[in-house]
Amino acid sequence: MTWVAVAACVAALVPGGLRWLRVAQREHYLPETTRFALRWWGSEPVNVLLGVVAVAGVALAVVWPVAALASAIVVVVGPRHLSVRGRTSPLAWTRRLRTLAAVWALFQVAVVVVGVAAGEAAPLAAAGAVLVPVVVDAACLVTAPFERRLAGRYVDRAADRLRRVHPVVVAITGSYGKTSTKNHLVHLVAGTRAILATPASFNNRAGLARAVNEHLADGVEVFVAEMGTYGRGEIAELCRWCPPDIAVITAIGPVHLERFGSEDEILAAKAEIAEGVGVVVLNTDDPRLAALADRLAGPGTTVVRVSATDEGADVCVRRDDGTVSVLVGGQVVAAAVALAPGVQPTNLAAAVAVALRLGVAPADVAARIAGDPAGRATAVSPPANRLTRAVAPSGVVVIDDTFNSNPAGVRAALDVLAGSSEKRRAVVTPGMVELGARQAAENRAFGEAAGAVATDVVVVGRTNRRALLAGAAGASPRWVRTREEAVAWVRANLGPGDAVLYENDLPDHYP
Repeated sequence: MTWVAVAACVAALVPGGLRWLRVAQREHYLPETTRFALRWWGSEPVNVLLGVVAVAGVALAVVWPVAALASAIVVVVGPRHLSVRGRTSPLAWTRRLRTLAAVWALFQVAVVVVGVAAGEAAPLAAAGAVLVPVVVDAACLVTAPFERRLAGRYVDRAADRLRRVHPVVVAITGSYGKTSTKNHLVHLVAGTRAILATPASFNNRAGLARAVNEHLADGVEVFVAEMGTYGRGEIAELCRWCPPDIAVITAIGPVHLERFGSEDEILAAKAEIAEGVGVVVLNTDDPRLAALADRLAGPGTTVVRVSATDEGADVCVRRDDGTVSVLVGGQVVAAAVALAPGVQPTNLAAAVAVALRLGVAPADVAARIAGDPAGRATAVSPPANRLTRAVAPSGVVVIDDTFNSNPAGVRAALDVLAGSSEKRRAVVTPGMVELGARQAAENRAFGEAAGAVATDVVVVGRTNRRALLAGAAGASPRWVRTREEAVAWVRANLGPGDAVLYENDLPDHYP
């Protein structure tokens, strides 16, 4: 029976490994799998009970080897609701994942071999099965240097390509607003100069190198590089081989706060983009960036201040009763422009500032913001899944803000919903993540604000369930396990003349 139990634990590594390798892939191969495992095993009473059984099986296997079978069974079936294959984010057997899986498998085999050699085969086999997430994280750490060296050749090729094409490089970072500002800038400049931007959210070392190698063609005059970071040093490294001529910081906020620890640390990491750059565009409505502007201003650095409220800023996109006016140097260059919902004035102001530095005439900037009423040219608009508005076949107005939710974005989304004329207004959300110690409080405040605006609040998943339901308690919120269940509720309960805001959408490796 000892060997039956050991064999069962080894067999359990297959579903267990697939489950947690998928989480590692979704988290960009960072050693975050154990953190997600703890979140899942504590997500509901059934999973807590299964976790206790698994740990008890390991402990009892020391004196009663057959108890390891209990651990093996739990690893196969749990945690409950975490799919092996994935519903919204299936496992993709890339070269990197195959490498990670091979190293992980070697580690798991080593645990069993040590157990056999020590005469403790059953307990160690059970422990290895239960600790699959920890072993996956160990494999991530071991393979990281190899993957970095392997990616280095692609970075070198991208750096050489940038030197040969020699475009003006505009680098954009910020806690949020990066992609929107990038898209607005392309819209404003494309009619004047040949411009290329990194696609989607290709904003790390590998993604930026790939964008350059695959898309930067001869003749491109302006290259817009979105740059993201999870910690200090990452943006500085990107700037060493993709040096910006113009740097933009859109905002500082509590995004990825559980990794950074504080917003001051976020500012320090983002500010690396401005080191040694001749022109720096900063959203000075953000107090931290206003202070940074004062520190950077001096010989060799031109600081361009942009704002949605300060008409004395270099560029101001000011709200005026449902429209905006664009002021450059205090002078109005566009007035009474109707912006699409989801276009944030500070992001647009940053894009305007860069477009002007790139030689786009103020009149052209104004015309491209407004678009052509006859439909020959489009107005500036938000990127996909960022407060875009559409009407479903059912007649329900759908406000899609499912990408990259944050406290500032949530407030803007609720303002859009509050300004709608629909009679019934629903908010569907799993809440916000990666906010560290502030996550519960921020989601509770979100729930309260949603309950004040919406007639219906639908909370999706367990990640922020308690905080959102507590915040929206006055609006009689309802809870569903998956987004599919939420969509089914919308279809069954809303109709013509109603509106729904989909705020954020977590992939299914979150509880």
